[in-house]
Amino acid sequence: MSYVGGGSDIKSFYAQEPGAVLSTAIDKYMYVTLHKRFDDGLRIAYSRTEEVDDVEQILHPLVREALKKMEISGGVEITSTADIPAKGTGLGSSSSYTVGLLTALHAFKGLQVSNTKIAEMACDIEINRCGEPIGKQDQYAAAIGGLKLYEFLPDDTVTVAPVIAAGEFKKQLNDETLIFYTGGTRSASNILAEQTRNNTHSSKVRILRRMTELAHEFKRGIEFADIQYLGELLQENWSLKTRLASGITNKLIDEMYQAGIQAGARGGKLLGAGAGGFMMFIADKRRHDEITKALAKYRAFKFSIENSGSQVIYYD
Repeated sequence: MSYVGGGSDIKSFYAQEPGAVLSTAIDKYMYVTLHKRFDDGLRIAYSRTEEVDDVEQILHPLVREALKKMEISGGVEITSTADIPAKGTGLGSSSSYTVGLLTALHAFKGLQVSNTKIAEMACDIEINRCGEPIGKQDQYAAAIGGLKLYEFLPDDTVTVAPVIAAGEFKKQLNDETLIFYTGGTRSASNILAEQTRNNTHSSKVRILRRMTELAHEFKRGIEFADIQYLGELLQENWSLKTRLASGITNKLIDEMYQAGIQAGARGGKLLGAGAGGFMMFIADKRRHDEITKALAKYRAFKFSIENSGSQVIYYD
């Protein structure tokens, strides 16, 4: 779940100057299970089921490219389940799946690997091998976990800085964050492809430069325990983000956002590329009932900050 800076993790921007995103992992999970088959075939179960004899026959691009990258040609069954809809929600489900799959494949082969390396491999699969017009933030957040500031550098490296939050304030930030489901998923590809094209325009570069600054300011706001300041930064970030590409917002999202702000939220934003998924607000807990009432037709989403990244929870 990113707070500020999203969009500056796309290469068309950070290849010219550093981008930055401040985000947190949350306690909603993607579970990937691998099982050795008796034969040399491949079975992949997700929203559909594939049974094939050759890796190249796999339709799921993330699975196909992950198996090729890991040099696994057959004899494995892969299944997955998720706590939230598997794609189009703005909560990094596709990248979480890729990260979880790579973690499981390394365990399957008996290999030790760092979570940073998993993130790098996931970026390579999604962005380079599958050609998705996406950024890098979701892969790193899913792999590494916790509340972090990620910087995306022109040499294609990523630096990770922990955000030092006092225990009481971290709990306050967690407790004062509300999330509502807009009721629909969306494909981010078209929005992100347009944003990638736009990122060479001077006006968009200035916007992303400011959003990068906001990520660093948000970090300082957390470290100084200033929740009101964080709300203001969130509002500015959302205002800037809506100008990056058409389709990021729409009438329903605008009305939803304004309803939350008018009911007392300090600030808010739509999570992910735009057009659907989840809306997030920061608000004093005394205003939560009023905000929830104002957004009664939307499903509230409970979560907690998750300190851990991708990990093997059972190995036999």
